[in-house]
Amino acid sequence: MNAGSKPTDIQINAERLWGSLMDMAKIGATPKGGVKRLTLTDLDRQGRDQFVSWCTAAGLAVTVDGVGNIFARRAGRNNALPPVVSGSHLDTQPSGGRFDGCFGVMAALEVARTLNDRDLQTEAPFEVAMWTNEEGSRYLPVMGGSGAFTGAHTVEEILAAPDLDGVSFGDALRAIGYAGAAPVGGRRLGAYFEAHIEQGPLLENTGNTIGVVTGALGQRWFEVAVRGMDAHAGPTPMHLRRDALYGASFLIQEVNRLAKATEHSRGTVGMIVNRPNSRNVVPGETVISVDFRDTDVFGLDRMEQGIRAAAQRISAEHALEIDMRQTVFFPPCHFDASCVAAVRAGAARLGYRHMDIVSGAGHDAVNIAGVAPTAMIFVPCEGGISHNEIENATPEDVAAGCNVLLQAVLAQAG
Repeated sequence: MNAGSKPTDIQINAERLWGSLMDMAKIGATPKGGVKRLTLTDLDRQGRDQFVSWCTAAGLAVTVDGVGNIFARRAGRNNALPPVVSGSHLDTQPSGGRFDGCFGVMAALEVARTLNDRDLQTEAPFEVAMWTNEEGSRYLPVMGGSGAFTGAHTVEEILAAPDLDGVSFGDALRAIGYAGAAPVGGRRLGAYFEAHIEQGPLLENTGNTIGVVTGALGQRWFEVAVRGMDAHAGPTPMHLRRDALYGASFLIQEVNRLAKATEHSRGTVGMIVNRPNSRNVVPGETVISVDFRDTDVFGLDRMEQGIRAAAQRISAEHALEIDMRQTVFFPPCHFDASCVAAVRAGAARLGYRHMDIVSGAGHDAVNIAGVAPTAMIFVPCEGGISHNEIENATPEDVAAGCNVLLQAVLAQAG
């Protein structure tokens, strides 16, 4: 820092940050004002190309690893130190918004640009990270790129994963030209910060600008296949049917009943695949997703035991076969105390109203917390709405979140 200057003297360029967000939102823009940029599609490639061009223009050294994670490095005074890293993802939900993930990547890039504007050199290197397939909309596991980086999943597992059309992750990655040569993971990070919209209503409802994220709910996801028998809707009497969709409806109700048992539990069935999905055929197979979340592992265990018991009961009562396969498990996450303190101190130093908050959603930061000191910064989103084309945030709030990110990076990078 220049002699006599204070950390609060350093502010990001709010107009440039907002402009980058809006320019990225044009790639995959939807009629309702959202974004559809599914992972490893051509639109994802276009978003990546734009991001890389901005990083190169900022003088950052860009590398891509074997699962498509992108890192843009700004050298420090001591490049032997592990880098301080910040970022998020650019892939979206099928009906996604302009800020989910993208804000974290653009905020990290804006930090690097601001350091360039001020001709400031941090002691440790600073890196902007863009993680592949955070959303999990096209490929499982969710948060796959960061999961491979941390060793939560093998590279082979990630690359072999198929989408619903049978296209493998590896083939799709090669098709868009982002199968990089850099090793996946295996290196130290000095700290990791991720800026994000809250995706919930607490900040807006309490009048706070900054959420100091102390951790995240644990998650267990399942794919549940209910199998009965296809049959003609007319000739087949009700008592002789093996209706898979009917059986699945009881499971869906059980998911909600289990989650409503405590205030801090969450239970969601967000996907249904019904076969043969014909108006006059009794469904022979129904596949549903089950998403359980809780503040502790005991809550996750309770809900898993409950849904398994219900599956056994429903199977016997309705002559159905029910198979449950766990697809995601993240234990409850507690972020690093020193990184959380850096976020809290940055918000206080800049005079922003702030509160501690636990993330109900999963983020790449949850994976990275397993290998590096980690924290997150939340800003409000309008109505708490996310994973929706009408998702919105204000220029003032995203600038505030980015300024707090800058303060936290300076505190950790030196």
